[in-house]
Amino acid sequence: MADDVRIIVLEGDETGQELLDQAVRLLDPSVTQVDVELEHYDLSLENRRKTDNEVVHTAARAMAEAGFGIKAATITPEGADDVGSPNRILREEIDGKVIIRTGRRIPGVTPVAGVHYPISVVRMAVGDAYGAKQWRETEDGDEIAYRTERISRAICRAVAEHSFRTAKKIHGRVYGGPKWTVSPVYEGMLKEELDDASERYPEVPYQPVLIDATYAGLVGGAADAPLVIPALNRDGDCLSDMVLPLFGSIAGAESVLMSFDENFEVRTVMSEAPHGTAPQLQGKNVANPMAMIMAAAAVLHYVAEKGRPEADIASRAIYEAVLEATATGVRTFDLAGSATTSEFTDEVIARVRTKIDIWSSLGSTV
Repeated sequence: MADDVRIIVLEGDETGQELLDQAVRLLDPSVTQVDVELEHYDLSLENRRKTDNEVVHTAARAMAEAGFGIKAATITPEGADDVGSPNRILREEIDGKVIIRTGRRIPGVTPVAGVHYPISVVRMAVGDAYGAKQWRETEDGDEIAYRTERISRAICRAVAEHSFRTAKKIHGRVYGGPKWTVSPVYEGMLKEELDDASERYPEVPYQPVLIDATYAGLVGGAADAPLVIPALNRDGDCLSDMVLPLFGSIAGAESVLMSFDENFEVRTVMSEAPHGTAPQLQGKNVANPMAMIMAAAAVLHYVAEKGRPEADIASRAIYEAVLEATATGVRTFDLAGSATTSEFTDEVIARVRTKIDIWSSLGSTV
């Protein structure tokens, strides 16, 4: 028997924590038949303030050592003197370079603009507009605001490489890019790395498109095949918030942060839901847990890549169970359904158990 896999569970705030609790139910070995050890850290706003963010650094170091993490949504307080967002610390501590979010058609839910194929947004995890130095000055009686942004070629290369690897895996097209015509030195660096990656992967269709035309294309029929959209940090943040609702709900897909080794193989992965803490839904048992449940499935997929094939069986079972549940009408209110949060999770768990049991009886490795 292989040693148990450690998955770092990063607890959060409000509805974000409630949805994490549901996702953790899917990681129970009695459900997945995958032995995992869950190690919890309290990243609630209260505890981050209490520890002056030390709990975030400790959790990040644990995740870098374990290689796997799953995170609840957390509150980012306003005010320069407060603890801020834990996401920046986590990304920097594990040397996270890429975030990928994939919108998928949800069975039984009509997508917007006729979009049916998966769309993956691959963005920078650090740098760009986030963490930029900002200040204001007075000039000729007017107030002027400045911002100094930076990106690195290493991050651009990671985004480009992972974009083409993802497109190759899903038989898709690398589509889009930054506004390299307006900003050839800054944004052009990502375009250079995309062009280089295209030469390394000549079998992958590559259609560079300026970021504004990318938005137009997504609602104008460009998504006629699986798409992978590489992006700067801020562009990718905005893009994913548009892409996911095209398929019905921002809660319909997971978000995955990755760090890589020198060969661009995944070293550390942290999955989460792309949405916030939804305080208006707290305690009502009505929020959609799909994204957090898929985050659990994503972690198991990467566990499998580290030599635990049974984890891939569990991962696929979870993904399929989520989509089958919606296809048969078990949906939360945001998808025009009536299921509660816990009822949807109950349905997914039952389907996962059944799938794994049947596949085992057939001797199938999926």
